[in-house]
Amino acid sequence: MPRFLVAVFCLLLLPLSACVQSGQQTEQQTLVDRATLSVQEMLGDPDGNDARNLLRRAKGVIVCPRIFKAGFILGAEGGSCVMSGRVGQGWSNPAFYGFGSGSVGFQIGIQDAQIIFIVLTDKGLQALLDSQFKIGADASVAVATIGAGISGSTTAAFKADIVAFSNTRGLFVGVSLDGSLLSSRSEWNQTYYGQPMGAQQLVISNQGNNPGAQPLREMLGRFSGG
Repeated sequence: MPRFLVAVFCLLLLPLSACVQSGQQTEQQTLVDRATLSVQEMLGDPDGNDARNLLRRAKGVIVCPRIFKAGFILGAEGGSCVMSGRVGQGWSNPAFYGFGSGSVGFQIGIQDAQIIFIVLTDKGLQALLDSQFKIGADASVAVATIGAGISGSTTAAFKADIVAFSNTRGLFVGVSLDGSLLSSRSEWNQTYYGQPMGAQQLVISNQGNNPGAQPLREMLGRFSGG
């Protein structure tokens, strides 16, 4: 009888456990869905020809659908991102990253931005695959930022390892990507794929699978010719 009661108790808990797991995964799926919309919005823009051309020869891409920045003298910004790598003619399942920074100096305002980092070299890709990458800290990895929108001359990008395109809303005096930190979020990878997965496994080896990421992969393929 005790064994029977234990079995019944476990069966009753299964729906609750599944519900909790589903709720956790929803946060990651929402980010993937927003990233898909950001790719469509930014790369589908008539002025986004520069970004589309670079994406066609990219090794990888990081999409940050919403980076929020606010400050008065002391500033802070943060958000979440996904990274996908070129695998054959297509794109890998995404790895999850956090984006954040703090700064001191003349700055005032509030800004909400979408950012796409297009990775053009193996050196740039490897730097981002490390657990943390601080923009501007490694002199050997050149990061070029194209204006305040997604259009602009690609002259600065010719020798860059990573090119950042941004689409901003709001006003912020003194905004800069230098000093911002991109950090791998292994716990989000595990939640989304149901097992421990590193960025290297996902982006380079194309391991892991979640059907919810397929629209993002297809959208990247649409604008990169894959």
